Amino acid sequence: MMSFSRLLLAAIVACATLAASGAGAQAWPEKPIKFIVPAPAGSSLDVLARIIGDKLKDRLGQPIVVDDRPGAGGTLATDLVAKSPPDGYTMVISFNGPLSFGPHLYSKLPYDPQKDLAPVIITSSQPNVLAINAALPIHSVKELVAYAKANPGKLNYASVGNGSSSHLTMELLKSEAGIDIVHVPFNGSPPAVTATIQGETQMMFAVMPPLQAQIQAGKLRALAVTTGKRFALSPEIPTIAEAGYPGFEALAWNGVLVTAATPASIVQRLNTEINAILKDPEVKSKLNAQGFELIGGTPEDFARLIKSDSDKWAPVIAKTGARID
Repeated sequence: MMSFSRLLLAAIVACATLAASGAGAQAWPEKPIKFIVPAPAGSSLDVLARIIGDKLKDRLGQPIVVDDRPGAGGTLATDLVAKSPPDGYTMVISFNGPLSFGPHLYSKLPYDPQKDLAPVIITSSQPNVLAINAALPIHSVKELVAYAKANPGKLNYASVGNGSSSHLTMELLKSEAGIDIVHVPFNGSPPAVTATIQGETQMMFAVMPPLQAQIQAGKLRALAVTTGKRFALSPEIPTIAEAGYPGFEALAWNGVLVTAATPASIVQRLNTEINAILKDPEVKSKLNAQGFELIGGTPEDFARLIKSDSDKWAPVIAKTGARID
């Protein structure tokens, strides 16, 4: 039999191990955190991640390293985080393309958005803006539809990537309006906007931040937004619904996620800190000025959004026939 002294020693060692484990969990983070962005530098997601990351480093006491990984409509970056170690040191700011549209666009995704990722927080929601090359003699959605019908297959539209909200919103408009416009996908908003300015493509749907300067410079013209009612941050722009397509709504949202097995305490800490950042007056002012409507909320709120948007867009994607592979 084990002596009393040996039992006591074993108990002390066990307690010390548990204490060290608890201290280690409480000490998170102990090193820099990688913040993956599924879009190129200068894109709206990159801007959002850098503003959040700059504040988060102060709140967590560790550097937040933004790592832009554009490609495959955001699925490459999202998959990278889904397969990362569950230690809270790798997170992604993903969006509805890889999270809600992907399962209906690809025959097989390398990850399951609702099983392999842990939602942390919804960061923002924005309407898409329908913008055209300002040289076109078009000033409304009705004029655009008429012009497209008179020139079937001769117009091109840019998107920020296959399977993005930018892509599917135009496919929905094409289906609703009965028009034929050719899709030209790009890796992110900067090259898509450049192509539309230069006339390689004639139009695009995108969130306001990458479009705003070009609209103000007169190189692009904003025709409509995709909210059900006029967007509070851009009330001068009419909606697609007002142009004769009632019920037309297509929002671009994004949020922070980590891999599914990440400890709940880390998920909750990130949620608490980012919620506080989204309420920071300086952050709100900067991001509102660029067209971001900040959301926040619980991890459960984000999980419900991913599922509900997936359920909403599944029949739309099937109707439009949009596929990536």
